[in-house]
Amino acid sequence: MAGRMKIIICLLRNDLRYHDNEVLFWAHKNATNVIPLYCFDPRHYKSTYNFGFPKTGPHRLKFLLESVEDLRKTLQSVGSGLVVRSGQPEDVVPQLIQQFGKDEVAAVALQEEVTSEELDVEAGLQQSCSKLGVQLKKFWGSTLYHRQDVPFDPQGVPNVYTEFRKKVENRSHIRPPINMPNSLKGLPQGTEEGDIPTFSSFGVKDPGSDSRSAFPFRGGESTGLARIEDYFWKSDCISQYKETRNGLIGSEYSTKFAAWLAHGCVSPRKIHAEVKRYEKERTANQSTYWVIFELIWRDYFKYVAMKFGNKMFALNGLLDVQKQWTKNKRWFDAWSKGLTGVPFVDANMREVAATGFMSNRGRQNVASFLAKDLCLDWRLGAEWFEQMLVDHDVTSNYGNWLYSAGVGNDPRESRKFNMIKQGLDYDPQGDYIRLWIPELKGIKGGAIHMPWTLSNAELNQAGVSLGETYPSPIVTAPEWSRHTSRPVSDKVKLISVILHI
Repeated sequence: MAGRMKIIICLLRNDLRYHDNEVLFWAHKNATNVIPLYCFDPRHYKSTYNFGFPKTGPHRLKFLLESVEDLRKTLQSVGSGLVVRSGQPEDVVPQLIQQFGKDEVAAVALQEEVTSEELDVEAGLQQSCSKLGVQLKKFWGSTLYHRQDVPFDPQGVPNVYTEFRKKVENRSHIRPPINMPNSLKGLPQGTEEGDIPTFSSFGVKDPGSDSRSAFPFRGGESTGLARIEDYFWKSDCISQYKETRNGLIGSEYSTKFAAWLAHGCVSPRKIHAEVKRYEKERTANQSTYWVIFELIWRDYFKYVAMKFGNKMFALNGLLDVQKQWTKNKRWFDAWSKGLTGVPFVDANMREVAATGFMSNRGRQNVASFLAKDLCLDWRLGAEWFEQMLVDHDVTSNYGNWLYSAGVGNDPRESRKFNMIKQGLDYDPQGDYIRLWIPELKGIKGGAIHMPWTLSNAELNQAGVSLGETYPSPIVTAPEWSRHTSRPVSDKVKLISVILHI
């Protein structure tokens, strides 16, 4: 091979960044030419497995297209480029190998994933590369704690988060981000980078933006790194993160890092390194630690997925918990459209439909309502979120839904959120409700969380007609009445009794 061209193809999937990217770093050290490659896999734009929702909704598609475009610009700025193809990686990669000649391609490199669809791609690539006599090199790069550094093998992953966190914090270490070269080995001469698809390629309309959005950010490594700079160093918001993280309105109540992490535009190790620098140079407190705490939660769900495999997607969950689930289409439609008649649920569901984002507090509540109040198959919610969320990460999404449904890693049985108490605790004056449910804006103060308890005169004064301008609640829970200023009406009690038979 001396003196001959050696090409390494780097298949990028959920690692759409240049900084701290071991796949690109290794290729740069070992190749004459590097081909960074992104494939728009048609399987990602089909239907979800159980219920046939679009697998990638318009908001996430928008973020992804922006991220791919941004990565191409970044790679071009370091003397490389990004080859973009539409097709399954198992087909595209062998075609590229054949195009350049299998004697010229030294290896294919990629970041490992942990769930079945991604693992199937890796198995298919392994098979095709083996046939062509090309090495497939895999790297671990999606978690804060490297797989080789955690103090247990996959089957030894604790079933409770706190135990996992204490073990990794006490017995492991976090690797520093990789220092990337200022320039990357270039593409082979004559390489066609290819066009980045447009929305019309997927039969989808650009969702545009909503001025009310708590996530007014573009996709891509550039904006992700700028967000770290803004949230830590320009605004010092990180120093109050633990106090503000349950907010509902605006971009600054939480880090908003999840979308960049989900697409690999930002490395968890980069965030960790910035937290540690901030603690050293400015302040270290519970809030700065809590950002790391949340990154460890993200790790935990990835390691849980390694341990339990496809049980992550099973109705009975990780530990085969038997529960009675329903598939009431009318209730699910009401939930998904933000028309349940329960304002705190509806506002959150309307926000995610309009923007692709919902606060963590909102997610916990709408998930609890679907699984515990409506007793609907929790996978309906998980697959709806898969379509809707700009920050959808398969292990975090399904891990959290398992947790909310009571069939995952939760040491407490029967955890159930009280929608009225939660609304009053986190939106006491109803500002969030008015933002997303303008038809209720005439109701003053916290009473907006329970319009069905108001008299006809009060509703008329507010311009609200239950069942016409805004729905009556499809169900209520008995515990809600503890937080209302008047008893729940007999009609609503009847609905509640029917639900809990």
